[in-house]
Amino acid sequence: MNPRVTKVKPEQNFMLLITFNNGEVKRFDVKPYLKIGVFKELTDPGIFNSVKPFLGSIQWVNGVDFCPDTLYLESN
Repeated sequence: MNPRVTKVKPEQNFMLLITFNNGEVKRFDVKPYLKIGVFKELTDPGIFNSVKPFLGSIQWVNGVDFCPDTLYLESN
Protein backbone atom coordinates (compact mmCIF):
# COMPACT_ATOMS: atom_id res chain seq x y z
CA MET A 1 0.00 0.00 0.00
CA ASN A 2 1.29 3.44 -0.90
CA PRO A 3 1.46 6.29 1.64
CA ARG A 4 -1.66 8.32 2.36
CA VAL A 5 -2.22 12.09 2.31
CA THR A 6 -1.96 14.02 5.57
CA LYS A 7 -1.82 17.59 4.19
CA VAL A 8 -2.56 19.29 0.89
CA LYS A 9 -2.02 22.86 -0.26
CA PRO A 10 -3.31 24.23 -3.56
CA GLU A 11 -0.73 26.17 -5.56
CA GLN A 12 -0.76 28.24 -8.72
CA ASN A 13 -1.13 26.65 -12.14
CA PHE A 14 -3.33 23.81 -10.80
CA MET A 15 -0.59 22.19 -8.75
CA LEU A 16 -1.02 20.60 -5.33
CA LEU A 17 1.66 20.36 -2.66
CA ILE A 18 0.93 17.10 -0.86
CA THR A 19 2.41 15.72 2.36
CA PHE A 20 2.14 11.97 2.82
CA ASN A 21 2.12 9.97 6.06
CA ASN A 22 5.66 8.70 5.36
CA GLY A 23 6.95 12.30 5.56
CA GLU A 24 7.42 12.77 1.80
CA VAL A 25 6.27 16.04 0.25
CA LYS A 26 5.44 15.94 -3.45
CA ARG A 27 3.76 18.05 -6.12
CA PHE A 28 0.80 16.73 -8.11
CA ASP A 29 -0.17 18.36 -11.41
CA VAL A 30 -3.96 18.43 -11.84
CA LYS A 31 -3.82 20.05 -15.32
CA PRO A 32 -3.89 16.76 -17.31
CA TYR A 33 -7.25 15.93 -15.72
CA LEU A 34 -9.02 19.28 -16.17
CA LYS A 35 -10.67 18.34 -19.48
CA ILE A 36 -12.10 15.05 -18.17
CA GLY A 37 -15.65 14.74 -16.79
CA VAL A 38 -16.13 15.97 -13.23
CA PHE A 39 -12.57 17.31 -13.07
CA LYS A 40 -13.62 20.18 -15.40
CA GLU A 41 -15.21 21.88 -12.36
CA LEU A 42 -11.76 22.25 -10.81
CA THR A 43 -10.91 25.00 -13.31
CA ASP A 44 -12.97 27.30 -11.03
CA PRO A 45 -10.38 28.79 -8.64
CA GLY A 46 -12.87 28.82 -5.76
CA ILE A 47 -13.45 25.10 -6.11
CA PHE A 48 -9.81 24.22 -6.79
CA ASN A 49 -8.64 26.08 -3.69
CA SER A 50 -11.19 24.25 -1.49
CA VAL A 51 -9.15 21.00 -1.54
CA LYS A 52 -8.71 19.24 1.81
CA PRO A 53 -7.29 15.91 3.00
CA PHE A 54 -10.02 13.27 3.19
CA LEU A 55 -9.68 9.65 4.36
CA GLY A 56 -6.04 9.35 3.26
CA SER A 57 -6.66 11.13 -0.02
CA ILE A 58 -7.99 14.56 -1.03
CA GLN A 59 -11.41 15.94 -1.81
CA TRP A 60 -12.84 19.20 -3.06
CA VAL A 61 -16.00 20.93 -1.84
CA ASN A 62 -17.90 19.57 -4.87
CA GLY A 63 -17.05 15.96 -3.90
CA VAL A 64 -14.41 15.37 -6.60
CA ASP A 65 -11.48 13.30 -5.36
CA PHE A 66 -8.45 11.31 -6.47
CA CYS A 67 -7.29 7.82 -5.61
CA PRO A 68 -4.49 8.18 -3.02
CA ASP A 69 -2.32 5.76 -5.01
CA THR A 70 -2.61 8.01 -8.09
CA LEU A 71 -1.59 11.02 -6.01
CA TYR A 72 1.49 9.27 -4.68
CA LEU A 73 2.64 7.49 -7.83
CA GLU A 74 2.08 10.41 -10.22
CA SER A 75 3.54 13.14 -8.01
CA ASN A 76 7.08 14.49 -8.23
